[in-house]
Amino acid sequence: QVQLVESGGGLVEPGGSLRLSCAASGSTLDNYAIGWFRQAPGKGREGVACISRRDTYRVHADSVKGRFTISRDNAKNTAHLQMNSLKPEDTAVYFCAARMSVVGNYNYWGQGTQVTVSS
Repeated sequence: QVQLVESGGGLVEPGGSLRLSCAASGSTLDNYAIGWFRQAPGKGREGVACISRRDTYRVHADSVKGRFTISRDNAKNTAHLQMNSLKPEDTAVYFCAARMSVVGNYNYWGQGTQVTVSS
């Protein structure tokens, strides 16, 4: 069983950048595919990006494509979400999640980190 802890959130001006991290413990991260999700106030959870166990594929939501990049460092048991050209509509709590299967539900979730984009 893996435990996930997100970090790196904060307040940033529009056009700015943040790099979120997802640190894993309790199991090696390369057993899991990783996803990043976000939830804005009053809205449902939205998938942002996902990355396979061995980084053989990455998928980004259309809303963030070209601005956000998911990555992982299995040797350091961490995953990242680099967010550039941030917009106010990116404001949300961001969560990382892990699953052992190639497809299906994510079984393990972090507690989330707040990202606020505002001038």
